[in-house]
Amino acid sequence: MQDEIGTTAGNIWHALSSKGELSWPSLKEEVDGKGPCFDWAIGWLAREDKIVISRDKRSYRIGLKEARARTAGAS
Repeated sequence: MQDEIGTTAGNIWHALSSKGELSWPSLKEEVDGKGPCFDWAIGWLAREDKIVISRDKRSYRIGLKEARARTAGAS
């Protein structure tokens, strides 16, 4: 199971790296996230301080932390 969570976390990271910040449902669809494994992978990335999760009306948006730092540095 840990391998599947790690693989899903990698897929999430790659999707965010190529597409930028996404809504929770869009990201889940992008990586074909099924069952609790997607949620666990998001938790893993959050615990590793790799992603930023922000509230967006009725959902959440997820982005890579390093992408947000690059954007803030460019301002």
